[in-house]
Amino acid sequence: MSAKPNNIKTTNVKQSRGTPFGAKQITSSMSTAQSAPAAALQTDWLDPAVLGAHAKGARIIVAVTGGIAAYKACTLVSRLAQAGAEVTVLMTEAATHFVTPLTFQALSGRAVYTSAWEHVESKDPQHISLAVKANACVVAPCTMDCMARLAHGFTNDIVTLVLSAVDRKVTPVILAPAMNAAMWAQPSTQRNLATLQADGYTIVGPGEGWQACRTLGTGRMSEPETIAAALAQALALAYSQAHSQDHSQTSAIRVR
Repeated sequence: MSAKPNNIKTTNVKQSRGTPFGAKQITSSMSTAQSAPAAALQTDWLDPAVLGAHAKGARIIVAVTGGIAAYKACTLVSRLAQAGAEVTVLMTEAATHFVTPLTFQALSGRAVYTSAWEHVESKDPQHISLAVKANACVVAPCTMDCMARLAHGFTNDIVTLVLSAVDRKVTPVILAPAMNAAMWAQPSTQRNLATLQADGYTIVGPGEGWQACRTLGTGRMSEPETIAAALAQALALAYSQAHSQDHSQTSAIRVR
């Protein structure tokens, strides 16, 4: 990345120990917003200038799965591209029924991947190449089905296939769940959530409020600004850890 990320503060971050990135869960409820520092609330993470201080030059994968909240991913992709990030969009087949690949291609300025059988840029296996090059990954929306696939190691779509090749000790992967309140409350979903947190994924949301099924409850995908803030924090942490590791290796060489 061309710019050194700054330290970032986000609100209501719950950490579970013993995982590569602390398996943070970031919520976006009104009570959280009211208790957050005023300076944090006033930061516009969708401002390309603000976001660019942390994401410029970063190679970011935005994976979109099949939920109505897929339209929110358009804003995230657009602002990341404006901030100078190299954004590659992956879409499940179901996601293409909500937003067309052409939309994301126009917003990102790059090819969009919708199938594991596509081979666009690399001479290496496509999913390996994309995973190794990425500085960070975001799944937004992350449906109940996608959570289950990731938790149990299934790789039968382009999103789960690429993410299966990501080393989460080096590259942060952020999941933004989006589903009906009853689906979110299912014991299976909560078990998968616990597994994903233990496996080192960063969970952002979900929020509470009006849902497309005409009900109120928990399950709304976090807003693009909240996801962008979490992404900036993840990039800053990854950069800091990589810099610290490089410094330690350099010191070891000098001692020898």
